[in-house]
Amino acid sequence: MINDPQFDQLLREALAIDFFGWDFSVIGERWTTTPLPWDYLTLVKARLPGVRSLLDLGTGGGELLASLGPLPPETWATEGYAPNVPVARQRLDPLGVQVVSDYADEALPFPNNCLDLVINRHESFDAREVFRVLKPGAYFITQQVGGQDNFRLNELLQDKPEFEFSFWTLDYITRLLRAAGFEVTRAEEYFPENTFRDIAMVAFYLRIIEWQIAGFEVTAYYEKLYRLHQMIQRDGGLVTHCHRIIIEARKP
Repeated sequence: MINDPQFDQLLREALAIDFFGWDFSVIGERWTTTPLPWDYLTLVKARLPGVRSLLDLGTGGGELLASLGPLPPETWATEGYAPNVPVARQRLDPLGVQVVSDYADEALPFPNNCLDLVINRHESFDAREVFRVLKPGAYFITQQVGGQDNFRLNELLQDKPEFEFSFWTLDYITRLLRAAGFEVTRAEEYFPENTFRDIAMVAFYLRIIEWQIAGFEVTAYYEKLYRLHQMIQRDGGLVTHCHRIIIEARKP
């Protein structure tokens, strides 16, 4: 039987952290990731001159889109995760951005050939549908989370490690885009180092990234989390590796 008040307190903390949109400032330096060799915002800003119609797929709480201001005169954002929708609207409505929550990847509520730029950071997408809504000559810029993202957690906590999206690789995504008709002008991947400083950050991560370990609950993984807690205390942190993919694609 485990009797460790500090461990239990850290797990309670993980479950109690208020989290809205995709603002991770609440965790400070307790969970850190080394920088990527590219800057998504810089890439997007380089494509903004002359753009009058912009769509941000999966805007989260609108934090990143708002940082791009001044925004094009016709700017839309989609967000399918219900808790994020009011956060995004509160932030983006004053900027003239319409947040669309009732949609599907394969049925975007926009006419053919209507957008100058579509951006997407860590959101699912339908390549053929993105191609449809873009104007000829327009770009799609996406940073994706790859199928090997933090798989070390699965190895440490699952008897049979498995990740639902392991198929989501650089090669797979670029093949989808080319099959839809895109010209892929940039395609790179990187595996930055990710460090969890205490078990609360591991449990918090697994709570909000609910697809990492399907059906994750603290009670179901209590003993394995405790072994991981002991490892973190011994080593000063748990190092895993993220998987990030950057792609720029042009509609001919």
